[in-house]
Amino acid sequence: MRFFPMAVVGAALFISMAARAQEAIPNNPALTDKFYFYVGAFVPKTSTSASLESSNAGAGAVIDFERALGMATQRVVPDAAFRWRFGERWRLEAEYFELNRSGDKTLGQDITWNGQPIAAGTEVLSKFNFNDIRTSVGYSFFKRQDKELGVSFGFHVASYDVGLQAVTGAAAAAGDQAKRILAPLPVLSAYGQFALTDEWSVGGRLDRFTMTYDRYNGNITSIGVDVNYQPFRHVGFGLAYRSLFIILKATGPDFAAEFNQTFQGPLLYMNASF
Repeated sequence: MRFFPMAVVGAALFISMAARAQEAIPNNPALTDKFYFYVGAFVPKTSTSASLESSNAGAGAVIDFERALGMATQRVVPDAAFRWRFGERWRLEAEYFELNRSGDKTLGQDITWNGQPIAAGTEVLSKFNFNDIRTSVGYSFFKRQDKELGVSFGFHVASYDVGLQAVTGAAAAAGDQAKRILAPLPVLSAYGQFALTDEWSVGGRLDRFTMTYDRYNGNITSIGVDVNYQPFRHVGFGLAYRSLFIILKATGPDFAAEFNQTFQGPLLYMNASF
């Protein structure tokens, strides 16, 4: 019986330590709230090359849109995202950004676009409008209050509106050689999110897929890393890094197009969750 008081004291100490350990686990809204939104400013550095041929015989010569056509390599563009935790381990996500650019340059070399040759010395107006909608459904195979790891499947729906127009020279009469293409690109993803404190959290995501289906061929890689600070119960702020790499060949009844793009840079955002 003399060990009974010691056992009681030991049990009390154990319960007290367990309670303190439980209290020490961060309760961060970014990992526990059902709904999460953010809007921000993405500042990507871009590299874009593309070709367009007027038949299915194959893509023409690839044109560097920044060097050959004078497009800006960096701009501030909008970025927005949404997450819905619709189960203990399930989540639905969507993210959107767009980058619209134009150029006006006198060519330093001959090019061909949509079957139309354009000679060096011709002034060319160009546009390259792009937007990406990323959607995915994910499952967290490891889930705790302060951390989770999971996998997801989804799509990057890439939309292109690309055109060249010669305003001087023999090709000026050809008009605006433009093409619109919508490409749903499937991706597999791995993600992780970790609460450092009740206010600070970090997260990361990797999307990757190589595909040949229907009239599309290519691969896509996307990386996202976030550091989030939420000093208020429903409002926070974040600094992130985003990158998107796309190599795509698309064919249609009267065209063959090829795109090679990179977007990478910082993202500043404001978020809300509840």
